[in-house]
Amino acid sequence: MTAPPLELLAARGTDLLLRVVAVACAARELPQLAEELAGLVVRSAEALTFCDVYVLDADDRALEAPGRPRVPLGDGDAGWVAAHGRARRHADGRGVAIPVHGDDASTIAVLDVRSAGPCRERDVALATALAGLFGPVLSSCRRLRAAEQRELAAERFAERAVEVQEAERSRLSREIHDGIAQRLAGLGFHLSAAERALPDHHPEAAEQIALARRLCELAAAETRAAIGGLRPPVLDDLGLSAALATLAREAGAANLDVTVTVTGELDDALPDHVQTALYRIAQEAVGNCLRHASATCVDLLLEHDRDRVRLAVTDDGVGFRVRDVVAPGRRPGSYGLRGMAERAELLGGRVSVTSRLGVGTTVEAVVPVPASRRRGPAGGRGGGQAVSPFAGRGR
Repeated sequence: MTAPPLELLAARGTDLLLRVVAVACAARELPQLAEELAGLVVRSAEALTFCDVYVLDADDRALEAPGRPRVPLGDGDAGWVAAHGRARRHADGRGVAIPVHGDDASTIAVLDVRSAGPCRERDVALATALAGLFGPVLSSCRRLRAAEQRELAAERFAERAVEVQEAERSRLSREIHDGIAQRLAGLGFHLSAAERALPDHHPEAAEQIALARRLCELAAAETRAAIGGLRPPVLDDLGLSAALATLAREAGAANLDVTVTVTGELDDALPDHVQTALYRIAQEAVGNCLRHASATCVDLLLEHDRDRVRLAVTDDGVGFRVRDVVAPGRRPGSYGLRGMAERAELLGGRVSVTSRLGVGTTVEAVVPVPASRRRGPAGGRGGGQAVSPFAGRGR
């Protein structure tokens, strides 16, 4: 009868057990861990000359090993073992494929060992004992891989969702520019022509035409502002820092003093879709200050700290009772605040609102930036850069 795994390994000495523990604790990425475990098997056995550690892929359809072709379930000795969960010797007698069982007793990997001559039973027993110890370690790594893949999929979904939103905004911007804006321009032209052609003895009609022309010019200006708000070119051309400075200058035209401070490596570190979402949140927050807060000053702070970015927009306006707009544990009832919260949640972040009557309001958005999706030093858009601090005065 074969000795239990721990007894068999203990018989080989504490050095082997320490090597098993060292490999299990050091390597957390599946390809690296598989290579380390394969080397450990060869070093531990007496006559084994080669070992591959095949790990079941995320879809449970094929085996993968570093530097080896994928093996579909059921193909060859390793594929057969993965499908049936039992060891199988190679036809030439010089190797054996051994299953590695996970936490739920299912086969999650296969040790494929070979020797120069016929495999010795004690080497096969040792490899089988090691396979029993490898199971929990490989299970943990597979769970970690699955979690990382889910995180990456969520990040890609968020990126795609922001891209779709921005594509729709771009489409609306083009349609407004080519449709309503052109019609208003034509209307203004004809009103001016009618005003010049009107006889002098019709002052009331001239007054009405002049009024209509002013309304037409106002509508055209609002249309141009809507087009710029739908898709500001500066965000694409120069990045988030410059876009926020432009937002501050535009607010200054409406007599709102906006100070922008940006800290950290921002434009080169944040993916495009994160920059776009943060700009939209800032745009909505400043818009709320203009429309509802009766504010005169706004402080806009954007700071990037390795794995997260924080946006805070603070005004000196009239404030409001937060409980009237944001119920505890629920999304804000206000359409604008709800839109900001949804943009942050799409990126795995959150938006919080604090306000006091007569004192002002602070809207804070915190968005995580996963390491897998951070930009490198050369990843910025068009040369925009963060300055610490960067102050853009609205007026």
